[in-house]
Amino acid sequence: MNSFARIYYNYRRIAKTIILFLIISGPGVIVMLADNDAGGITTYAATGAKYGYGLIWFLVLLLPVAYYVQEMTVRLGAVTKRGHAEAIFSAFGPFWGWFSLLDLALTDWLTLVTEFIGMTAALSIFHVPPIMTIIVVAVVMLLMVLQGRYWTWEKIALVFAALNLIYIPGAFIIHPSISNILHQGAIPHFPGGLNNDIFFFLMANIGTTIAPWMIFFQQSAVVDKGLQEKDIAWEKVDTFMGSVFTIMVATFIIVVTGTVLRGVQIESAAQAAIKLMGINKYLGTFLAVGLFDAGFLGAICISLASSWAIGEVFGWAHSLNYKIREAPWFYGAYLLAILTAGSVVLIPGAPLVLITLFVQVIAVTLLPAALVFLILLLNNEETMGKYKNTRWQNTITTMIVVVIIILSTLYAVSALFPSLFK
Repeated sequence: MNSFARIYYNYRRIAKTIILFLIISGPGVIVMLADNDAGGITTYAATGAKYGYGLIWFLVLLLPVAYYVQEMTVRLGAVTKRGHAEAIFSAFGPFWGWFSLLDLALTDWLTLVTEFIGMTAALSIFHVPPIMTIIVVAVVMLLMVLQGRYWTWEKIALVFAALNLIYIPGAFIIHPSISNILHQGAIPHFPGGLNNDIFFFLMANIGTTIAPWMIFFQQSAVVDKGLQEKDIAWEKVDTFMGSVFTIMVATFIIVVTGTVLRGVQIESAAQAAIKLMGINKYLGTFLAVGLFDAGFLGAICISLASSWAIGEVFGWAHSLNYKIREAPWFYGAYLLAILTAGSVVLIPGAPLVLITLFVQVIAVTLLPAALVFLILLLNNEETMGKYKNTRWQNTITTMIVVVIIILSTLYAVSALFPSLFK
């Protein structure tokens, strides 16, 4: 009887643990998989087509980088109960507060444009007109936020986050050589040597794995969900799982294009999907559906990151737990971002592919400023108490900032003086 009681007790304890994790989890998985947005899918597809498996090692290195950056937002949000924009204004004053907000507004809006580019391009493969895609997406995005509950929005977002994993079975369809992947992708090296192209792709991959909007989004989501200090450990697990998923998806995309499209000039994920359909209709369809989902997931998160930040700065009601009549300016900013970003896609002759690729580089160029603010906030012992950064965490995050600055500088130098890297 005692053994049965012990088994039942252990079962109940495990069941409660799982239920508790499912309740708390969400922001970490969503923000990390939303990071594999439309621009990210294009970046990974183009990386695989150009360098094969050669930069997989670099993506693997980005896993702990992404985790350490986003884990800081969890602690900051749970302890201060403030979004990132509000925390910067409070700690550093209006000048730096406005600087960070304008930085975020620029990168968010440009990135949101790329999400609509990806969604319209993906559905155009199935002969859906861009105007129809934009209208339907805008309506669905509005319906998701107007129901007045963060909890409901999060669970819907998690469904789209799970769909982001559709790329994984695609890699098994083509039966790539595991030994080739390990031999070419596991050993750090720079295919083709150090040149402007490699710096561009390294920066683009960083920019699509770590972005300023992610910092603002997750911290505000932690606050809007009402997570407490006691929930930090669980939310760390949530964030780590999301980091694993995002790098896994990115790696599988590179494996697919690196196996099937190596040496083919790829300008967009939609173009890659069309080429893959000519080889295997299921493979191409997976990439096209995944591209739309990636754009949609990115759009719903990026637009919220901006709306939360603007609401925090102007003192407006800024929660998904409010109805539209309770937070009209918050929802108004959200709608304005959607409509203006979606409209860019309809401009005849707009350089959509160029916008998609360079947004990733712009994001990583502006990232160091966001990371410096985050590190300084996490070192304020008066605010953070026992949750302040440790020496090890400061070492890692400082190294991240330094590496990003070095890569940005090398890219600029290689663009101005290309002969230096030949």
